[in-house]
Amino acid sequence: MIFMKRMLVVLIVGWAVTITGAVQAQLLGPNEEIPFVPTPIEVIDRMLELAEVKKGDVVYDLGSGDGRIVIRAAKKYGVRAVGIEMDSSLLDKARKAAKAEGVGHLVEFRSEDALKADISRATVVTLYMLPWFNEAMKPNFKKMLKPGARIVAHDFGIEGWEPDKTEKLPGFELKAEGHKHQHVIYLWRIGEN
Repeated sequence: MIFMKRMLVVLIVGWAVTITGAVQAQLLGPNEEIPFVPTPIEVIDRMLELAEVKKGDVVYDLGSGDGRIVIRAAKKYGVRAVGIEMDSSLLDKARKAAKAEGVGHLVEFRSEDALKADISRATVVTLYMLPWFNEAMKPNFKKMLKPGARIVAHDFGIEGWEPDKTEKLPGFELKAEGHKHQHVIYLWRIGEN
């Protein structure tokens, strides 16, 4: 009987520790999966314009999804661009799209964790990620990006960093269940904030 009671206590404590760990992981964010939500082309164009992308720039898109920002930057501005993505099916789709759009020679898609990626060659970084991710990237932005590099974020800012420019796009996108969404773009210039 004592053995059974001890086993029950061990099982209950083990269960409590497991549940607590799972709840903490969800609250902390970094273990949270970031869903792929495609950025509309008109938002991409405005992001690249706001960043003043020009010949000689190297654009990095963190969480590049199907590659639309990378491909658009290469096609519209003739710049080199790198997409960082962990989902292999999205990487395959991006690589095929780049080839079909005739920019395969200008773009590269890497299967990497964006939080660990070397972004030091970027002159422009684009992202449409969740707030915890943007916050987690701050040390990498500070350490790896050179003065004058631009960061452009869609919809979510970087906690504690005042943007050099914030722009609400005109009009609203109608989302599921009738929700209206107004796109917001944030711009930071490294060494200038």
